[in-house]
Amino acid sequence: MEFKGVMGGLYRISEWIMRLSVINLLWMLCSIPVFFFLFMGLVSQTPDALKATLPILAVLAPFTLFPATTAMFAVARKWVTGEEDVPLLKTFFRGYKENYLQSMLGGIFFVLIFVIIGVNYFFYLKQGSSLRVLAVLFIAFTVIMIIALFNFFSIIVHLHMKIFQIVKNSILITIGNPINSIVLLVCNGVIVYICLTKFNFFLVVFFMGAIVATFSFWQFNRSFTKLQTKQQELEEKEQQRLAEEAEAAAEGNEDANEGVVNETPVSLHKKDDNDKNRD
Repeated sequence: MEFKGVMGGLYRISEWIMRLSVINLLWMLCSIPVFFFLFMGLVSQTPDALKATLPILAVLAPFTLFPATTAMFAVARKWVTGEEDVPLLKTFFRGYKENYLQSMLGGIFFVLIFVIIGVNYFFYLKQGSSLRVLAVLFIAFTVIMIIALFNFFSIIVHLHMKIFQIVKNSILITIGNPINSIVLLVCNGVIVYICLTKFNFFLVVFFMGAIVATFSFWQFNRSFTKLQTKQQELEEKEQQRLAEEAEAAAEGNEDANEGVVNETPVSLHKKDDNDKNRD
């Protein structure tokens, strides 16, 4: 039964609330070790306790948080591409299972990168004023890698690639599309800020991750579609150019053949026979 008017709008809103909340809860449940230790570190309210949880989070994230986030992006991909009524549980766990290995390997890579950036940042921060500039540089690297992380999850659920190509393309897309990257970072930053500061527990548990994943894939898909269109236009222009060159070459051959006919009319018949034999 399809509702119309105000009732139809309310029904659609309630339907999307249900979808987002289910996927967000699944994401948190599949990442529960990470969220548990993160919660324990935050409630301790001491810097030392929070620092002690960071190595644990770094170890657990590639095996839990990254595959769960990929599964959430797999559902978001279905929504963005027009398949709104997909079975949520089946789609989520299929995405979790099919992309687990690549998600884990990508998670290890990104965690190592963030660890290296963090170590270098605090090292140069403690140095003299001349070297502290490098600390700012590592902050910029962190921002780039965070944006690349969103693109990583979008690529892994949308394209068939090896893990090295996925990581490489996620970074290249981030650097090659600075405007889209800034929009992605700012909008996701606003979403996270509102969820963490305004409604705290409720939005984080039920909506934050799913909204971020849906917006991130929507932004990626929009950029990817434009890129595909441009690539198709370039291919069509290249095919047209090759066709024109082939046509020009064929006309040149015809002109050459006409010259031969005028000089040696007897040999024309033999060439026609040879052409027929080749055909």
